[in-house]
Amino acid sequence: MKARKFLEGAEAYILSVIEDRRHGWWAVLVRSLLIALSLLFRGAVAIRLWLYSIGISKPYELGCQVISIGNLTVGGTGKTPIVEVFARTLQQSGRKVAILSRGYRKVEDPLWRRFWRWMTSDVQEYEPRVVSDGERLLLDSSLGGDEPFMLAQNLPKVAVLVDANRVNSGKYAVQKLGCDTLILDDGFQNFHLKHRVDIVLVDRTNPFGNRRLLPRGILREPIRNLKRADFIFITKSNGDGAVELKQTLRKYNPHAEVSECRHSAKYLQDVFTKEKAPLEFIKGLPVAAISGIASPKGFEDELIRLGAKVMYHKRYADHHRYTQQEIINVINKGIHRGAKIVVTTEKDAVRFPMLERRDLPIFFLRVEIEMLTGADEFRAWINRICFK
Repeated sequence: MKARKFLEGAEAYILSVIEDRRHGWWAVLVRSLLIALSLLFRGAVAIRLWLYSIGISKPYELGCQVISIGNLTVGGTGKTPIVEVFARTLQQSGRKVAILSRGYRKVEDPLWRRFWRWMTSDVQEYEPRVVSDGERLLLDSSLGGDEPFMLAQNLPKVAVLVDANRVNSGKYAVQKLGCDTLILDDGFQNFHLKHRVDIVLVDRTNPFGNRRLLPRGILREPIRNLKRADFIFITKSNGDGAVELKQTLRKYNPHAEVSECRHSAKYLQDVFTKEKAPLEFIKGLPVAAISGIASPKGFEDELIRLGAKVMYHKRYADHHRYTQQEIINVINKGIHRGAKIVVTTEKDAVRFPMLERRDLPIFFLRVEIEMLTGADEFRAWINRICFK
């Protein structure tokens, strides 16, 4: 417990340094170190791309439809709802779909081995973790990861597999589960498995951070590498057309199809009883909020937009796994400040422990994708993928 709190505290501190919210000599020293590491990371990214460009490293082909949905940055671009709508649309169009996720919170191979796999196309045969085989839910969030479990819950006819080696999980999906369409969740930087389509998500509210690479910034690779994208989703849009951002995207990628979308709240659902409530339920209602996501402010702003009175908001690190006491503390703090319910995100809800006693009801906010521009083109594009 102490180790986890220390790591989460260190993560929060580093993030504040990256965002230039920390000052003083210690922050300057940490930023200098991050700049040096960022240069090394840039070199590693360039070498990796070069190895693939000259054919030393080669992508593996599975002979089926493979679609990558990913980001140029780390952090919350709202990727999971996009993956969900793609998987559902493809499945309803007659495809047998599997989502291949890397997953988190699981035992990893040694660092040197993972680095070598990242740099090359090294493949080993072993069974991936199957969160869902398209018929049954087989693993919980602790073994399958937060997003894979959430996707498996919401997509009962779609297989969801977790493995850092997407070639391995892709083989399993095709050979053992009979899948003909694979979706690479967070796959823009994955070159090991050859994919036909690259979809990149760009956060309207924070497209490229400070435009620096990890760990000094949030970029996983230089912005110019957007040129690989076939389709770009501008997420978290407000409907203003994102003219300047689109101009930037066109500068680096003149050929990609571009659509704007936003994450639209649909309803509230009790975390434990599964009872649903309309969004009007929280209008004017004092609430306590709890979240462990990459962009907690967006969640809080959405509650305010829906008319809720946020009396208290406890924020944890992304992918934080909650204890009973932490939930009880939020409930008690909420009661003390006059809250009538606790509200969390769907992604957080899958990490909540069972509580025998709940002095306040706990709901999560169900969010789905709403297309703002390019909706017709999006449907036509999906049809081209399905029936070409």
